[in-house]
Amino acid sequence: MTDRTTPNKPQSPYRSAFAALAGTSIEWYDFYAFATAAALVFDDVFFPADMPTALKTIASFATFAVGFLLRPLGGIVFGHIGDRVGRKKTLVITLLMMGIASFAIGLLPTYGQVGALAPILLITLRLIQGVAIGGEWGGAVLIAVENAPKGRATFFGSFAQLGSSVGALLSTGAFSLMNLFGSEAFHSWGWRVPFLASSVLVIIGLVVRTKLEDTPVMDDIHAGQSEKAEQSGTSRLPVAEVLQKDWKTVLVGVFALATATGGYYVVTSYLLSYGTGELHLSESMLLNGLSLAAFLELVVTPFLALLGDRVGAHRVVVAGLAGVVLLSLPQFMVMGTGSVVLIYLTMLAMRLVMSALYGPIAAILADGFAPHVRYTGISLSYQVCNMVFAGFAPVTAVWLSSLAGGAYWPPAVALMVVSVIGIWCTLRLRAYHRIRVDAGTPPAERVTMPVGA
Repeated sequence: MTDRTTPNKPQSPYRSAFAALAGTSIEWYDFYAFATAAALVFDDVFFPADMPTALKTIASFATFAVGFLLRPLGGIVFGHIGDRVGRKKTLVITLLMMGIASFAIGLLPTYGQVGALAPILLITLRLIQGVAIGGEWGGAVLIAVENAPKGRATFFGSFAQLGSSVGALLSTGAFSLMNLFGSEAFHSWGWRVPFLASSVLVIIGLVVRTKLEDTPVMDDIHAGQSEKAEQSGTSRLPVAEVLQKDWKTVLVGVFALATATGGYYVVTSYLLSYGTGELHLSESMLLNGLSLAAFLELVVTPFLALLGDRVGAHRVVVAGLAGVVLLSLPQFMVMGTGSVVLIYLTMLAMRLVMSALYGPIAAILADGFAPHVRYTGISLSYQVCNMVFAGFAPVTAVWLSSLAGGAYWPPAVALMVVSVIGIWCTLRLRAYHRIRVDAGTPPAERVTMPVGA
């Protein structure tokens, strides 16, 4: 156990928020680069040319899905380190892991060069990405939330979520840029450039994160651990305590997050695959539309988080989920028209309502667990949800569509059902009470309040 002789000094909440944003942006850039490449080129690059098209598409998305299998493991391992040692150290480790794996993907040989070894290497690196991102999100959220001023946790917590928007914007922008070199160049070497370029971003992120102080909450955690050690000589594993005392919060949190995670990939990766594969729409047109949608998400998410601090984070999330229910069918219906204006408008509308899910959710989950198991608790909820819903969303969407002869409506209806369940679970979270610790709040002033209140 780490010996603390000097307490962590409270640091600027904006500096902490920026550090959370910088790191998550880079990690999500790497993650979305894989998702975009899986939709556009991995089927041809890493699988046999004579494999049926639908099977290659499913296999390509399966390589994307396997990264989600180890995300809960990453959440448990790095959650333990984060709850016992500190938030900062985990964030440096996860960023390095993700950066190295992504750079290596850009150097991989193709199926034509090494045969079956190509997809095996791709899957191995994808698994490393999964472990890294599994530990990233929880730490980034807590660096921002635990340094936030009282009553502003939703706003500052949204900066970690903004990393998803920035990463998506950078990723789709990078692929759109490489697509300008033409389809042949893009499929030959252009797709590698976004992965190789991530090394520059990783260096920037490491500089920002290594200069951080850990959160003041860690001082109370270490003090509590010392007292327990003196009394019993043992310390309960965070994951064991979460599964024993907070399993209901974890379970409800998983379903509350389903649309924000799995739904996102339905309206991005699957939509991209459906538009180019079934409707033969322009790759560049769809990538540009997704880039515009990511930029809109980046702009509106902080304002929706501020709204969450004012009217309640749960209300904002429920409104966003209701919007997803209303827009799920129109999102895909307009694809068949081929109208760039209509396609872009529905992309923007869908991303607007989904932004209402991203901003407030960090603070809602952080409020759901006691500080000494908070990293583990929020990571389990988020990463189990990603494993169950997000990782297999594109594959499931392709499978459902194929059962209906390539129709779009089965994935759209599935998204609506998941969103309705998400509304119930988000409201259910209000019933669970846990101790919430604001950064710098003395122990005597800690209060028990409804989750996300």
